[in-house]
Amino acid sequence: MATDPKNKRPGAGSAGDGPRLPGEMLTAHLLAMLKDWSGYGYELAQRLEEAGFGRYNTGSLYRMLRQMESLGLISSLWDTSAGGPARRMYSLTLAGKLFLDNWMSLLDFHRRTLDAFIGPADRPTGRAPRADDAPARPTAARRPRTSKPKTGDKP
Repeated sequence: MATDPKNKRPGAGSAGDGPRLPGEMLTAHLLAMLKDWSGYGYELAQRLEEAGFGRYNTGSLYRMLRQMESLGLISSLWDTSAGGPARRMYSLTLAGKLFLDNWMSLLDFHRRTLDAFIGPADRPTGRAPRADDAPARPTAARRPRTSKPKTGDKP
């Protein structure tokens, strides 16, 4: 049985389609999209692509949406208002809002922790460096700590 190279990872398109979001990160992005808006699965896939995450396999995306619904993070209903077949409309639930708020707090915590280690000045800005940008400050080489015997200690 041949493996489809487009389906190496859940929801993955072809390798050149853009970065892929791991499971909980994809969940958080979908919840964020549904925060002040209700949408169809197809629209969610389009918004992910427009955000730079490439084209998602719609079957994988719909499985993720069903899983999120079974967890109570989103709800859905069949929309029959438009002409054509009924479509499932997804909305954020209170549990989904709480999950998203908790996820954002966790990301903020990790950002503050990383900033404490590397400093906000060393964080990538997302822009290409300009010719007049100052060079990166040199980092001091760290040597392993060695314990020195205290004076008066016997070996």
